[in-house]
Amino acid sequence: MSDTTTTADGRPAVRLERRLPHPVATVWDAVTDPRHLSAWYPLAVVSLQPHVGGGVVFDDGEGTRYDATITDYTPPTLFAFDEHDPESPGRENDDHLRITLRPDADGCVLVLTHVPSDPDTVEGAATGWRGCLDALAAALR
Repeated sequence: MSDTTTTADGRPAVRLERRLPHPVATVWDAVTDPRHLSAWYPLAVVSLQPHVGGGVVFDDGEGTRYDATITDYTPPTLFAFDEHDPESPGRENDDHLRITLRPDADGCVLVLTHVPSDPDTVEGAATGWRGCLDALAAALR
């Protein structure tokens, strides 16, 4: 397990690494299948078009939907997207989330990198993602 604050494209970012005792294919399903992703991601996934340029629609459960655009999609090792905030359509940057998987002995290593639109939220984002990754590990069990 490794958590660090870093930079990506000159922007503050959080990087979390977790070793999971599951094969890459199992974890890939947990991070890209809308039903499984909704079990641990902070927002419910309404739809996901699994290809670069495809859309993802999230629902916060309170009537707000968030759209995202898939920027990288290389099964079963890379899934990344830019999440657009409907409350701030003119903001300079979108949140960017990148998940990579690599085999490791009898399991795999997941690396989640989040580049928030607001650099002041990096520490809070790290705390939130720790909880999400704990939920992912529990869902995989």
